Amino acid sequence: MFAVVRTGGKQYRVAEGDKIAVEKLAGEAGDTIELGDVLLAGEGADMADVAKVKVSAEIIAQAKSEKVIVFKKRRRHNYRRKNGHRQQMTLLRIVGVGEGKKAAPKKAEAPAKEAPQAAEAKAAPAKKPAAAKKPAAKKAPAKKPAAKADKE
Repeated sequence: MFAVVRTGGKQYRVAEGDKIAVEKLAGEAGDTIELGDVLLAGEGADMADVAKVKVSAEIIAQAKSEKVIVFKKRRRHNYRRKNGHRQQMTLLRIVGVGEGKKAAPKKAEAPAKEAPQAAEAKAAPAKKPAAAKKPAAKKAPAKKPAAKADKE
């Protein structure tokens, strides 16, 4: 089975056992991650429902890609700038491509438990802003001394 996944702003066609280099992802070597943004999946000419397909990968290493030379020049102005850049990347080995179970019921239960706590948290701060909304008394601006009258 193959899948097309999007990560780091790029799309990759992957199958089980493939090794790919992607933009840097969080994790250490040996960690297993799940690539969530599956765009297309199938086996041969048959396409699968992408909502059910999970792609799991193992991080082989965190590395840097090849150096890219950035050279700027403006002719006849004695202007030359040379910079190099090595982009951070993550090497992945695709462990599995297939249909997985959804954990939607677990997610639905978790907010229900947190809802009473959230209601209590919202009620307590509501009292504080009422007391804090009173404007501070303003001082009158300082008066300038009166100008002296000319003598005649």
